[in-house]
Amino acid sequence: MVPDSTSTANLSLEQCYTRWLRHGRNQRLEINITLKSPNAKQPSSETKDSQDDSVSQLLNTTIAAINLTKDLVPIPLAKGILETVASILIVAQSVIKNRSDFQAIVDMCETIREILERTTKDATATDLRGNLGHALSQLNKSVNRIYSEAASKKEQGFWRRVFFVSNDRDRIAGWEKDLDRVLLLFNSEAIAGIAITVGQLALGLESNVIKYDSPVPPPRPSMFYGRQDLVAELTDLVVNDEHIALIGPGGMGKSSLAKAILNEPHVKKKFGDRRFFVAYDGLDPSSITFETFMTRFAAALGIELAGANPKRQISTFLQSASALVVLDNAETFEEADASSALSDIPPAIADIADIPGVILILTSRSRRNAPNVVWITKDIPSLDPTSARQAFFQIYRPASRSNAQEDEIMRLLKELEFHPLSINLLATAAQQNGWPPAKLLERWKDQHSMVLNHGKGKLQSLSFTMQLSLNSPTVQKLGEDVHRTLAVIAFLPQGLNESLASNLLPSLPQVGNIFDVLCMQSLVYRQDNFIKMLSPIRHFVRYSLPPPDSTSLREIRAFYYRTVRWSAARNSHADVIISDHLNIEHVVAYYLAHISDGAAEETYRACSQFLECLQLHLPRPTTLAPAIFNIVENSSTCTLKADCLWWLSWLYFTLAQYAERMKPLKAAEALYLTAGKHDNVAHCVMTCADIYRCQGRFLQSQQVVEVLQCSDSWKPLSKSTQAQAWYFLDCARIYTFTASADELYLNSMTDHVRGLESKIGHWQAKIYYGGDIVQAKSHLEDLVLQCAGTGCLAARTAALVGLVQIAFCDSRLPEAMDILQKIVMSEGQSSESVLWYTVWKAVVASKQGDHDLARELICQSFRPFEAFALRSARTFLHVSYVSGNIELTASEYDRAESHFTVTIEGCDIQSDLNYKALSIRGLGEIAFLRNDFALAAQRFADTRSLCTEMGVPPRNLYTCDPFSALPERFKGWALFLEGL
Repeated sequence: MVPDSTSTANLSLEQCYTRWLRHGRNQRLEINITLKSPNAKQPSSETKDSQDDSVSQLLNTTIAAINLTKDLVPIPLAKGILETVASILIVAQSVIKNRSDFQAIVDMCETIREILERTTKDATATDLRGNLGHALSQLNKSVNRIYSEAASKKEQGFWRRVFFVSNDRDRIAGWEKDLDRVLLLFNSEAIAGIAITVGQLALGLESNVIKYDSPVPPPRPSMFYGRQDLVAELTDLVVNDEHIALIGPGGMGKSSLAKAILNEPHVKKKFGDRRFFVAYDGLDPSSITFETFMTRFAAALGIELAGANPKRQISTFLQSASALVVLDNAETFEEADASSALSDIPPAIADIADIPGVILILTSRSRRNAPNVVWITKDIPSLDPTSARQAFFQIYRPASRSNAQEDEIMRLLKELEFHPLSINLLATAAQQNGWPPAKLLERWKDQHSMVLNHGKGKLQSLSFTMQLSLNSPTVQKLGEDVHRTLAVIAFLPQGLNESLASNLLPSLPQVGNIFDVLCMQSLVYRQDNFIKMLSPIRHFVRYSLPPPDSTSLREIRAFYYRTVRWSAARNSHADVIISDHLNIEHVVAYYLAHISDGAAEETYRACSQFLECLQLHLPRPTTLAPAIFNIVENSSTCTLKADCLWWLSWLYFTLAQYAERMKPLKAAEALYLTAGKHDNVAHCVMTCADIYRCQGRFLQSQQVVEVLQCSDSWKPLSKSTQAQAWYFLDCARIYTFTASADELYLNSMTDHVRGLESKIGHWQAKIYYGGDIVQAKSHLEDLVLQCAGTGCLAARTAALVGLVQIAFCDSRLPEAMDILQKIVMSEGQSSESVLWYTVWKAVVASKQGDHDLARELICQSFRPFEAFALRSARTFLHVSYVSGNIELTASEYDRAESHFTVTIEGCDIQSDLNYKALSIRGLGEIAFLRNDFALAAQRFADTRSLCTEMGVPPRNLYTCDPFSALPERFKGWALFLEGL
């Protein structure tokens, strides 16, 4: 039975398969809803029979889909796997009674089919000698083992009682777990980079789709007339996998048409809940960047971007299943002036369009559509006369009208070229003002000659429709304040925050009344507490009416600057920063571009304070970076520009963009030096040193501080700043072993900022360097109590870390686990710290021999913090390396090799030397165990080279990080260092 009534006679095998697969997915969704609802009561026998029938249908669909995929995949081994999977389901289908309980296995088989289809599509012989070949081999072993057990149990009568004996359910659960572990090897997206959540890598694939909260597609517009044939034509193109570009002037109903297509039954059936609407209105084409484009795209998909390569993250999400994506108001980025947008956005759109199963609908006033995409371009026509009349009189309902007047109105609509938005606006103006037909015609007649004299066609029709609305009595009596308000709304990218309007525009006391009138005239609309404009109207206001007056601009600037100043100083007004962040950024950018002597200092301070607020309350990429770097440097701006660069670097840090952070940090350091701000110079140097330390570049970290100590900036520093510099120097020297344990942290112990942490670091150094463990433990315990008295959570955590390392190295593993749990449960602990130390708990469990618990803790660490995991590249490296360590300890060498390889690739992206060295050493041990001594020697030599680059003695690679050490039974590294 074919999935729908559409003929498949002219479709290719792949197209038929795609339709069948989509049908099966829809069935599967319905069955899951029926069987797995968390609030459902226990099913009756009748309901259970119905569920069994549903699973039977699902079995048929899945077996058919697997057989079709088997004919499409190019690799014989993959074909054999799919044949075995189909055989497993056929055995189940032929004998089981209680089919609904077999749901998970069926879903797992479908996952195997989807993964094999995707990963083998373009595979080469070279790929089969690498990770892919290994993964296929492991999967083949697992499915053959399951088939053998299933077939043998069938002979024993197992299947006739399979769902009535709990022990047999456990057996099936074991099959699921076995398959799930093998499927982890296929997580090619994670191997390719670190942009997706580490949670998916650690948890194993529950499906091949990255899981995010999917936004609800917009509904079909309620005011939508005369487009039935066009909707049907375009829907047919979409269902048949064609990309569409809807082109026309503003107000032609392109967005409404796209929303109608999204809600067509055939479209819903094909794409399910993967129908997305990406709105690009509210953005300034002159300043839009590739980053802005991708951020808006990702938000519409319901995902968060993290660090570098946003296109990879979006593509990964879209690759998981068929999707329909509308890019609305595309002229915003098609006409972009920013160089990054012009060069990067079109290729990104083309790459996304090339993803199998992804269909794009683009709406635009421009014909500059992305090249290298096979668009079917559709010029959106005006409404037909009948539909235009219906739309107009649906809004405008006079008490009476004669046939002659109705004919006159129809001629009026014709002069408007049946332009949908113009009709809507005109009808609204007439209805809200209570104009009888004669008055409406009179008003139009007054404007008509002007339209003809200008002769600017369709776009001008919208302009004069707006003039009719602006000339209505209710608008006119408000005076010029209406124009002032419209100009401000058009100026601000988010529109005007209605709840803050009286604060933003105190010189407009009747601004609330103006909003009501403009909403009635359909010139603006309310959305999420903002007063907004449709894009065509906004462009009309910006280019046809005077710009915002100087009074309004000063008032807006004063309020937003005051808000960021208070928020930065008192950590207040965060709600305004979050709600109006785009408007504030736009105002700052505007004044950075139109700097004046009177407002220069105020604007530069507002810029740095806004970046600070953004970093604290709403970390996201900013468009201000180019303007900040372009600030003219002179004696009065040197420090102010440096402050902006400093907070820009901290924003990059919060976004885990370490490479990007170094550029503004170095620039700020140079400016502070020019201005003679030596303490600020020192803080820039210390921050650089800390970045190098986090990357395992301990020698560089040490050197930048030592250069500071030898510079002219050192002596003018305050005692506290000098002490802090010593602290960061010793944080590097503890790894390079260039000072004794007795020397480390002595110069910063009395500092009121770093004193406690320095004392803790000193006793940790004693532990690492072979000092008296009992004495160190006693001092650290005392320091924990001191920290409790000061309320310093960071210092208390550091002291507890010292104690847990002592317990771990002394093999007092239950004690180590207890201390780690105390750290994790500490009130106020950051999500990163919770994740980090939960992973350490996994290391303890692994050392105890409980490898399953270790894996569960890895998975558990990410479940509450998936959004955070996306942002932090360093956390990814931590989890990925520890996962490899755990698998190596468990003698799962293939899985360990996969984790170490992924970690190395992530280190190359993040310029991290430490985890790279640790992972290459791990690969060396695997090669050593496989008797590939030449490869092992090469791996160990690479590790030694990295140690030299880091500044770490090779024999001390793990000294300061015992939780990263491999068990002593892995002796290849030690033998290499001994020259054996």
